[in-house]
Amino acid sequence: MNIKKQIIGALITSSLLVGCGSKYTNAKLDKDFDVDAQLNYCVNQTTEALKQIPEEGSIPRNIAPDSKQWRYVDYTDWTSGFWSGELWYLYEATGNQNWATAADKFTNYLAPLSVSPALDHDLGFQVFNSYGNGYRITKNPEYKSVLLKTADTLATLYNPKVGTILSWPREVPNMEWPQHNTIMDNMINLELLFWASKNGGSKKLYDMAVSHATVTMNNHFRPDYTSYHVVIYDKETGKKIKAVTHQGYSDSSMWARGQSWAIYGYTMVYRETKDPKFLDFAHKVTRVYLDRLPKDLIPYWDFDDPMIPKAPRDASAAVVVASALLELSTYTQDAVLAKEYFDKAEAMLKELSEHYQSRDKNTALLLHSTGHKPAGSEIDYSIIYADYYYVEALLRYKKMKEGEQPLLTYKFN
Repeated sequence: MNIKKQIIGALITSSLLVGCGSKYTNAKLDKDFDVDAQLNYCVNQTTEALKQIPEEGSIPRNIAPDSKQWRYVDYTDWTSGFWSGELWYLYEATGNQNWATAADKFTNYLAPLSVSPALDHDLGFQVFNSYGNGYRITKNPEYKSVLLKTADTLATLYNPKVGTILSWPREVPNMEWPQHNTIMDNMINLELLFWASKNGGSKKLYDMAVSHATVTMNNHFRPDYTSYHVVIYDKETGKKIKAVTHQGYSDSSMWARGQSWAIYGYTMVYRETKDPKFLDFAHKVTRVYLDRLPKDLIPYWDFDDPMIPKAPRDASAAVVVASALLELSTYTQDAVLAKEYFDKAEAMLKELSEHYQSRDKNTALLLHSTGHKPAGSEIDYSIIYADYYYVEALLRYKKMKEGEQPLLTYKFN
């Protein structure tokens, strides 16, 4: 079956699923926010970005604030799956076959990851965002094969003595190597394990993901539910050695993107497990983030940077949270709280669309993201993962505006 037939079949299937799905009409929508116009902006910007890509194997990662040119990486970079994931989302938004063709091309650049030893935990970011979205939409069996192989590769980093996946299997400053390190970002990669366990992979993958989420919940957070970036465990006993914030302002600060991974991650874990303890925890890590946001709802890169309000912002954290809030609102029985989540997500998307779009400055979608400020890396840049979650959040919002689920999680066998 060729990819065009697969896509047509999947679209028919998805339309049927949507037609039979639950309706989400519990939130008042902002009539002044034209989501279709924002998605059209994303289409136009990404069309121009595609024209700039210089050679086979090049994948956009970022654009410096004083530049119009993308910096490119290859498939081994941790951000390599966001670009093809964005293309799949634009195909989903438009139904235009050209987006599916482009997405397939860039997705297949990542194929070696499924048959190579795990370099780090980012396989979920790399492969689930690319092949995962591709398979969700097309049902291409080759995509499924890559996903299942990659889940097994990611599982090789799981340490049963600790109960989490090793994030960086190499020397990193302040990580006590060769002890076992786990970073908050790793929560997002659990989705690949959950998916694989339900689509032909081992049940053990599900158990690993639940264990990782539970151990992280018990060790990665301060009493106020703000997260550390990294926890170091004794690799033989599983005992917690220390907790640090590698990419934030300090070990006691709330690094914005780290907290966003926690919000998104525990929302996803609840979706996959339906365990109320994870939903309760998602509410707690969300509450502290929302309560500390500036009035415009776009966080500074770290909530505790003493240079605020002159500190850089992080649009990437904002869009991760906006996307998560839309989903979390649908799991929330308290109507007032559900409306708050939806309204805040909507306001975040409106602010980003009005004041953070790249427009004529470059061919990315958003400005003002911060990658790794302590290392002096990607400060006030356009960064591909911000663009990915921006399109994802817009699509989720559009589905909810039309009275549907914010996302469709197909389980094709």
